[in-house]
Amino acid sequence: MMIIGTLIFVVSLAGAPLQTAAAQRGTVSSPAKAAPGESGARFNQVSQAAAHARDEGRSNDAVRLYTQALALRPSWKEGLWSLSTLLYQKEQYPEARDVLRRFVAYDPDPGLGWAMLGMSEFQTREYSRSLDHLQRAMAQGMGDHKDIAQSVFYYVAMLQTRFERYDDSMGLLIAMVKSGQEAGPLTELLGLAVLRLPFLESEIPSDRHEMVRMAGEAALALEAQRRDEAERLFSSMVATYPNEPGVHFLYGAFLLDVRPEDGLRELKKELEVSPSSVPARLRLTEEYVKEQRVDLALPLAQEAVKLDPKRSPAHMMLGEVLVAKGDLGAGIKELETARDQAPQTVRIRWDLLRAYTTAGRAGDAKREKEEIEKLSNPGSGQ
Repeated sequence: MMIIGTLIFVVSLAGAPLQTAAAQRGTVSSPAKAAPGESGARFNQVSQAAAHARDEGRSNDAVRLYTQALALRPSWKEGLWSLSTLLYQKEQYPEARDVLRRFVAYDPDPGLGWAMLGMSEFQTREYSRSLDHLQRAMAQGMGDHKDIAQSVFYYVAMLQTRFERYDDSMGLLIAMVKSGQEAGPLTELLGLAVLRLPFLESEIPSDRHEMVRMAGEAALALEAQRRDEAERLFSSMVATYPNEPGVHFLYGAFLLDVRPEDGLRELKKELEVSPSSVPARLRLTEEYVKEQRVDLALPLAQEAVKLDPKRSPAHMMLGEVLVAKGDLGAGIKELETARDQAPQTVRIRWDLLRAYTTAGRAGDAKREKEEIEKLSNPGSGQ
């Protein structure tokens, strides 16, 4: 599993600290560099002994000596990095976390430092901090360290699911598969995301493992355009787990593209199983709008907003329904709320552009068009 690979990779990091985070920019000074005075001589002696102990695999001695050297020179970044990777390797995660926090305070630029900090915080169950720091690692990049990058993506997707950011998690996991990463280890994690279950993999109840696995396999089959296999898996899930939330929704969403009436039936069954399901309401609303059955769509969209007022798709769908009914003012208000909640969503911007144009608000329509162009061409410098 990915976590084991991470531990193996950390062993290699501990053995070659000069090739890691701070060294990516050539900012780590060598421990052999002469230091003036008695304290400098002592630091040189202890730091060199620490490096020898590390290279010889004497991790306990290395940890003790790196700790002594850092007491003499707290800002020694190479020592902080080596000590933190040794501690992580020994599964002393709280200690590794504390040292890594010191490391990134001195050298906040390399993504690898934030990656190791985030993974340490995951192990200490500081999940919110872990996600923040792992996402920072992704944003800053991890150089040529492909293995550690894959582990970071894996942890991020798992935490996004736990924090109910299911769409973000699904998008990241599918991107990982498309990049060539082996799909097998990601199957259950993808299953959790598509079923919208806010668990870590280790938290999956024993009686739901098979259901989660089937959901992940079906999602992967659908992504690979193996539609017959996907339908077989979805159908089997419905037959085996007819009273589990999310199962009818997945099958219904799939069927809408091939047999819409069957899809509507499954989505309605989802509401019977899970009466507070916002995704089922929104998917039903979208289908009803497409079929111009606006009177059926409106109460569903209103219920979705009431159930989850912070969910931008709910406001977007209600806005689309209201505009379709001819209530431009109320529709634009809902679409503006959706845009404020999710400013990067191009579909909402298009909805607003059309609504503003219909309402004769040329200036607002022009602004939305400019934002759409920026979002569609992020590298254009506009």
